[in-house]
Amino acid sequence: MTVSLPEAGPAADHLIIPYAASRSPALRSALPQLQLPHLQALLQALTRVHSDADDLDEPGLDMPHERALARALDLPGTTGAWPWAAWSQGVTGETPQAFFTPCHWQIGMDQVVMLNPASLQLSEAESQALLQAMQPFFSEDGLSVRYLTPTQWHVQGELLRGLACASVERVVGMNVNPWLPKSPAAKALRRLQSEMQMLLYNHPVNDARSAKGQLTVNSFWVHGAGVLTHKPAGPAPHMTTALCEAALREDAQAWLQAWRETDATLCADLRQRMGAQPVSLTLCSEHAAHTYQIQPTSPVQQLWQRAQRLWQPLTVQTALQAL
Repeated sequence: MTVSLPEAGPAADHLIIPYAASRSPALRSALPQLQLPHLQALLQALTRVHSDADDLDEPGLDMPHERALARALDLPGTTGAWPWAAWSQGVTGETPQAFFTPCHWQIGMDQVVMLNPASLQLSEAESQALLQAMQPFFSEDGLSVRYLTPTQWHVQGELLRGLACASVERVVGMNVNPWLPKSPAAKALRRLQSEMQMLLYNHPVNDARSAKGQLTVNSFWVHGAGVLTHKPAGPAPHMTTALCEAALREDAQAWLQAWRETDATLCADLRQRMGAQPVSLTLCSEHAAHTYQIQPTSPVQQLWQRAQRLWQPLTVQTALQAL
């Protein structure tokens, strides 16, 4: 799946790992199999300094790793309105920006569920053809849309102003209705989505996909909307997407392998740099994020912390189960 955010480039001091843990039964049952020596060493040296958790009954519009990245960047915005599209493209100014993700809404008896956009396996040619057909309608509403990837288009225009949008990952496998934008500004967008559903119904791309037994594209999801008035001053953390796809598929073996590779590369690199400079590590699940840093302490506190770690060592499993 194309996640909401692009993978931020390597930075000197902060690693964010989305889907380090999950509430998926398949992934939770796989936790005892994780042997991650570099992550273990980091957890032994660092102290948890920040926790961020959703209300499980009413999770937020943003994913925890999005909120962690927004905090690290000191990004202007608020819940559901972090300007990720503008930030990822380096676009500053007063014009609202967003992402459109072409997707498949599965219509049931009493709900409409959005399937993982990655499951479409949409080609560049198919995505470009769909966008070309939709462009006149977008233009009528003052939206300028350009292709980025098969499942991510960049859009700007006043219609996006004031939208609070849910992340794609929040909605995958869920009934879309509770997650649709609710603000007055969203009415025109809902109308546009309805028009596009009718347009796409008999589009040649979808006819060809149906003939091959593939899922059709019958809607789009808007996310990452907002205005970026200025670029963040500091370097971006390194937010890896290595675990995302396997976690979203609930593929335990692929997730374990992705974790081992992440530990051998990114965690090993962070561990190597830990002695030369302060570092931060943020581990995330779908509903929580915990940030670890070296905490300045007095000699007495250092002795106490060492004793605690001897008596109650923080293991990979206990750290990830806490998310």
